[in-house]
Amino acid sequence: MSDGFHPLTWLLWALAAAVVALLTTNPLYVMLLALAAGINYMAVGQRSPLAQSWGAFIKLGLLIWAVTIPFNALMVHYGRYVVFSLPASWPLVGGKITAEGMIYGVVKGLDLIVLLVVFATFNAAVDQARLLRRMPAFLYLVSMVASIALAFVPQMFSVSREIREAQRIRGHRFRSIRDLLPLFMPLLTTGMERAIQLAESMEARGFGGNVAPASARRELAYKLLTLAGLLGLLFGVFALSYWRGHAGVGPAITALSAGVLILVFWLQSRRVTRSRYRRDVWTRRDFLVIGVSVAALAGVLAARLLDRTALFYYPYPPYPIWPAFDPLIGFLFVLFILPALALPARRSSVRPTTEYTEHTQGNGQ
Repeated sequence: MSDGFHPLTWLLWALAAAVVALLTTNPLYVMLLALAAGINYMAVGQRSPLAQSWGAFIKLGLLIWAVTIPFNALMVHYGRYVVFSLPASWPLVGGKITAEGMIYGVVKGLDLIVLLVVFATFNAAVDQARLLRRMPAFLYLVSMVASIALAFVPQMFSVSREIREAQRIRGHRFRSIRDLLPLFMPLLTTGMERAIQLAESMEARGFGGNVAPASARRELAYKLLTLAGLLGLLFGVFALSYWRGHAGVGPAITALSAGVLILVFWLQSRRVTRSRYRRDVWTRRDFLVIGVSVAALAGVLAARLLDRTALFYYPYPPYPIWPAFDPLIGFLFVLFILPALALPARRSSVRPTTEYTEHTQGNGQ
């Protein structure tokens, strides 16, 4: 058993935080969520060796954010508060540069950073093997592909550090972008090679289990039901978006289609025999984190349904440039800090050695 949470606990926390981040455009609430996610990331980073690799991924997001702010300000020449003006004869960028354009670039970039921090926290906290064991048994081939995708990013950053250190030992200096081009191909190939090695090792150890054969008629029925469920979900989302006059049609079709897919997945999983040598254990901390995360998500959804402008922010006229803030809604965003506060204490390997040393010294040994 790990000294952290159950993999599904982190998964539900990440999904709830991501949905909340996508529901709001108010920068004050997003900053609170970014603070909570950042504290979780730092708490997990002290336990996981993968945190450093995902930290480089976050730095890349910060670089993209730094580009979006001037880009939006130079392309959108609208607003009440003019910072400075460029000659109107300049194509695209010519005209007034407004504070609203800069603020909107900051807000959109902040949304990206929050999602990156949540994603990095989840991947640093959950081991890929533990997570993939929770997938439906019959999707073992998809699990193999997912293992390659999940391992590629941290492996790529790890390999990049090794390549840079090796080149510096050989006297190579990185002075411009041209110096980085010879490193691109070994970086890409080595990162992919390590990810594939992980997938091959999982396959060699029998990951996925044994699939019992089924008749051709049953296989056809599974495929048709899966296709019907997916088409039903698509039609249900379409009905929710465009058939506002029929309020119950969209949710009913969506719920029915989701039920069909769950039934097919359950029937397919029964065909696969898997051996588990180590089971993840649920604890009270897991139920606490899941309950608080779901409650925070439900509270944010309720606030949005009661008042559509509660989570809305748009700096351009006729809206005010300063975002509104409700302390109760802000508290819901702060609740996502709970995993960092509820993490169990790390097990120390020094204490048993110390106790043994004191015992032997007391006996004169």
